[in-house]
Amino acid sequence: MKANNPLETIYYISIPENFISSQSEFKIDPAIKLPVQRKVNEAPGDFNPKEITTEQILAGILTVLAYDKKNENLEYYRSIIKQVKPNIKKELCEAAILKTKNEDFDLAEEIFLALLGLDSEDPAIILNMALFLDQRADSYRNAGLNEDADAYDNDAFSYYSKALTVEPPLADVYFNLGFFYLKQHKYRDAKDSFETYIALTCDATDEELGENGVYKKERAQEIINNINEQNVEDEFFRSAYDFISRGQEEKGLEQIKKFLSANPKVWNAWFLLGWGLRRLERFSDAKQAFLEALKCGADSNCDTYNELSLCYVQEKDFAEAQKCLMKALSLEPENTKVISNLGYLSLAQGNIQQARNYFQTVLEYNPKDQIAASELLKLEKDS
Repeated sequence: MKANNPLETIYYISIPENFISSQSEFKIDPAIKLPVQRKVNEAPGDFNPKEITTEQILAGILTVLAYDKKNENLEYYRSIIKQVKPNIKKELCEAAILKTKNEDFDLAEEIFLALLGLDSEDPAIILNMALFLDQRADSYRNAGLNEDADAYDNDAFSYYSKALTVEPPLADVYFNLGFFYLKQHKYRDAKDSFETYIALTCDATDEELGENGVYKKERAQEIINNINEQNVEDEFFRSAYDFISRGQEEKGLEQIKKFLSANPKVWNAWFLLGWGLRRLERFSDAKQAFLEALKCGADSNCDTYNELSLCYVQEKDFAEAQKCLMKALSLEPENTKVISNLGYLSLAQGNIQQARNYFQTVLEYNPKDQIAASELLKLEKDS
């Protein structure tokens, strides 16, 4: 979000009835002032009413819709936008999704807020807002901004929850909510969401679902099967994750060992065991747990190789650490945690320039990454 109030860039002026598009049947109400967006880099004293464009008025209306929810003329402003720009929701949604993909999060959020101002009950807008906040949380967590990430996760969940109230139910909400639960290791909730998605789409033919719909249905069933096979919805597994993530590693280790005694082939459990041990700096034991995870099916999991590399670094086995990180990078080429760890490995090996290159690469992917920025600052001071 921008530090300044976006409404401070708005002027309210009276507009002649014939100002907006002469081809539009919409009539301006001269009794209601319209918001006008100030031009970029335009000082307040430079404002010239004679140079106002239609685009400035539309931009001003969108800003009001996004940030001034108590404005008494919102319905009037919405009616102008919808009649002058009948495809505005589709255009803005595509723009917001593109900005999200490019991690231009501040602008994406502004657009989504404007969309909600246009139609706060549109299920597609609500779901896309949830997905945006979900992705923003992931990006912040990868950058080491865990508190911000948690806040955006909470906001995302509030929009997912709102989308769940839509009638008739929207199947895609449950599909995406399932992945939201997966990243939080809430496997029981994830399973319920994917099962609901399948139930909502069970009567549709493959032709009606389309290629993407068929893929999502098969993917949902695959995840359900994996959860069932690995029994990760078990209470011991869930409580182990909760304890470890809250810094109560010893209690978490007790729970995950109970789970492993009954489920010795579940790679997620070995990973969780290794994670807890690594946080306790029991690197040798953690290494064995991560190696066991790889034997049990974690060979396509980036995080396992990344965690294992940290154990090898502590043992000063830099060659094995390098192999693990390169394997992790092959699985997720843009994973900034892995790239940062390659930077730290380079530092441990005395290769300062290579370390600098890795940290700079992290910032190219995510300019807000505090860890990489801090390390580059240290390197500059030491040089």
